[in-house]
Amino acid sequence: MIRNRAELASARRVVIKIGSSLLADAEHGIRLDVIDRLVDELQQLMVDGRDIVIVTSGSVALGRVRLDWLGRELTVHEKQAAAAVGQPQLMSAYGKAFGRHGRCVAQMLLTKDDLRNRRRYLNASNTSETLFSVGVVPIVNENDTVVVSEIKFGDNDSLGALVSLVVEADLLVMLTDVDGLYDRNPARHADASRISEISHLEEKHVKMAGDAGSSFGTGGMASKLIAAQIATRAGVTAAIVSGKNPGALTRLLTGEDEGTLFLCGEDRQTRRKHWISELLRSAGEIHIDRGANRAVLEQGCSLLPVGVVAVHGVFDKGDCVEIIGPDGKIGRGLSNYTAEEIHKIMGKTSDEIEEVLGYMDFTSLIHRDNLVLSDAHQPSAEHTGE
Repeated sequence: MIRNRAELASARRVVIKIGSSLLADAEHGIRLDVIDRLVDELQQLMVDGRDIVIVTSGSVALGRVRLDWLGRELTVHEKQAAAAVGQPQLMSAYGKAFGRHGRCVAQMLLTKDDLRNRRRYLNASNTSETLFSVGVVPIVNENDTVVVSEIKFGDNDSLGALVSLVVEADLLVMLTDVDGLYDRNPARHADASRISEISHLEEKHVKMAGDAGSSFGTGGMASKLIAAQIATRAGVTAAIVSGKNPGALTRLLTGEDEGTLFLCGEDRQTRRKHWISELLRSAGEIHIDRGANRAVLEQGCSLLPVGVVAVHGVFDKGDCVEIIGPDGKIGRGLSNYTAEEIHKIMGKTSDEIEEVLGYMDFTSLIHRDNLVLSDAHQPSAEHTGE
């Protein structure tokens, strides 16, 4: 993990998220000059031995311009249509820009459902590795033409954070139209100061961010902080940098004081636990007593049937469920048994499972390797690895 600016020079795999505010405007449509400039800089980073993934916004914005759908709210289907029109323009621009350097690009369209499915998640990871091995640049966007609200990432900042996990990146860089997080809105306060480094995201930082995005984008500064939290929790350092400043990426990666850097803490999650905590939908709830609550939180134990007092929902083996203690939610995990089976064995010891069910697949309901504590219950240092 990267722990300071000096170590940024060692980043071998970098995810670059490029915002709509940089790529499109009502006057020019697609900003070919911006794409060419950024690609020239990324090419040099790759020549220096780095793998680069681009997570790009812009398809809906470009489609709006092309279809002359500016100045009004679009329906879901209009947004999907705009994305269908804009996506080919976007990929064509990247293809031509990288083609000047003799490089090929690959399009990867994802939805959250793709990453919720463990097999598809691993397929995306393996595909990326193959592309890196032959020098191809993966260009990722949300599949806006088919996506619906339940499977949206919310914005491409979060998509960038999750992609950084899929490809096992060292660094996530969010390029936007400002040069970092400020203690106050720099557009309104001339004396606002840029925050250079954040070792631990706190509520005060969220309050600094606000929630306004550009007229072309869906993600403001607040969404970038959420993405930074997702990334750093999984051991990926994150940065917010101005995409308007030529050479900003290069300066960041040589350790200069560029943008805002979000450093990783000691509570790194494994990729599997990150997948559970950030991507999976909950299928039900398991309510536990105070003894089980203490065993899970304080002793790092698996969840056993003896401590269960209630089960809510209908779920199958392998589904994600919330764990609810006497004082509220403490975490979530993958269930080893169905809801129906847990109804029968709750309150029983592990030795009694086979007697009640006629078989025993596991001694625990949720193994500790498949259990993720809520943020409020994370230990200060979690020694995990994968």
